[in-house]
Amino acid sequence: MKRTLVNIITELWFPMVVLTVLWVLSEKSTSFYFPPLRIILETFRRLWLFSQVRSDVLPSLGSLGLGYSLAAAVGITLGIILGLLPRVHSIISPIMEFLRAIPGVMLLPLMLLLVGIGATLKISVIAYAASWPILLNTIDGVRGVDPGFLDVARSYRLPWVRRLIWVVLPAAAPQILSGMRTSLSLGVTVILFSELVGSVTGIGHRMLEYQRSFAVPETWSCILLMGFLGYGLNWGFLALERRILKWDYLRRRQTTRA
Repeated sequence: MKRTLVNIITELWFPMVVLTVLWVLSEKSTSFYFPPLRIILETFRRLWLFSQVRSDVLPSLGSLGLGYSLAAAVGITLGIILGLLPRVHSIISPIMEFLRAIPGVMLLPLMLLLVGIGATLKISVIAYAASWPILLNTIDGVRGVDPGFLDVARSYRLPWVRRLIWVVLPAAAPQILSGMRTSLSLGVTVILFSELVGSVTGIGHRMLEYQRSFAVPETWSCILLMGFLGYGLNWGFLALERRILKWDYLRRRQTTRA
C-alpha cells in the first residue's frame, strides 16, 4: 500500500505542477480560443460529472470495448498462427505490410458506404486500427520463444495444444500484452475520429457540435475528457498487466539485482 501511494505521488506531482502553472498564467486570459483553465474545469465538471455520461461517454466506451475485444481476438489468433508457421508469414507478409500502411481513419469513407452509420462503423474502424500492434507483437513474441523450451516440451511428448498453452503463450505473453496496451491507446484515438463522421452519439460527435457552435470551453472539456480516459485506461491495463506478468516482473527485478 505504501509503495502504491509513493508511485502515485511520483507519477502525478509533475502534472499537478503544470496544471498549477497553467491555472495561474491563464487566469487573466482574454483570448476567445484560450479561456482560463478555471472556466474549462468548471465546464468539464458541469458536462462530464455526470450529466452526459450516459448519452455520450458510455456509447464511446462501448464501441471501444467491442472493437478492442475483436482486435485482440483476431490479432492474437492470427499472430500465433503466423508465428508458428514462418513460411505462411513470409508469403502473406507483403499483403500485411500493404494493409498496415493504410491508417484506419482513411477507411472511414469506405466503411461508411459498406456498413452505414452506427455502432458497426465505429467498431469496425477501431478493430482494424487496433489489431495491428497486437498482431505484430504476437508474431514477434511467438517467434522469440526459446527453442530450448520447445525441445523440452517435445521430449515430454506434450500435445501441441498443451505446448501452446503452457510454453508458447506464457513466453510470448510480455510482448502480447505490450501490443495490447499500445492498441488500447490507439483505439482511444480512433474512437474520437470515428465519431466525427457519421455518428449521432459519442464524445467525438459532441465535440464536433461544440466546435461548430464555437463553444470553446466545451470543446476544451472534451479534449480533457479524452486525455483522462486515455490515461485511466492505460493505468488500469498496466495494473492488470503487472498482475498477470507478476512472475516476469520478479524475474527482471532479480536479474537487475544480480
